[in-house]
Amino acid sequence: MKNLFHDGVEAGIQERIAKLSPSSSPLWGKMNVAQMLAHCICPLELAMGEATAAPSGFFKKLLGRLIKGVVVSPKPYKHDLPTDPTFVTVTDSFEFQTQKDKLLSTIARFIQKQDTVADFKHPFFGKLTKDEWGMSQYKHLDHHLNQFGV
Repeated sequence: MKNLFHDGVEAGIQERIAKLSPSSSPLWGKMNVAQMLAHCICPLELAMGEATAAPSGFFKKLLGRLIKGVVVSPKPYKHDLPTDPTFVTVTDSFEFQTQKDKLLSTIARFIQKQDTVADFKHPFFGKLTKDEWGMSQYKHLDHHLNQFGV
């Protein structure tokens, strides 16, 4: 399984992001490309402790721990999975280039902070190791870049 912290993986993601344009259309889902870029920033900021999400109730935490293995497995996410309400980007006023630049800089910050990401607890999945954070962030980015055909 690819891990955003492994050599060359960040560069591959950057190259794919560079292929996006304001006219990129999704192959599935409801987000436009600028919304998708904004959406991808949220979990990275959460992993670095720069954003918070509403704490999950007991049953959601239990469910999260049960499905945590799916998040860090090599099996791709299914299309049209429900999005955590914390990460829903409903506004259509995002500016493409601003979100693209912000995502690239957020990924770079995430890589720089890789030695501290394990300090932050995911509100749904609980404690994640550094490698689990790196794999889950790669898998999330890969899912949405595939959504836009890059």
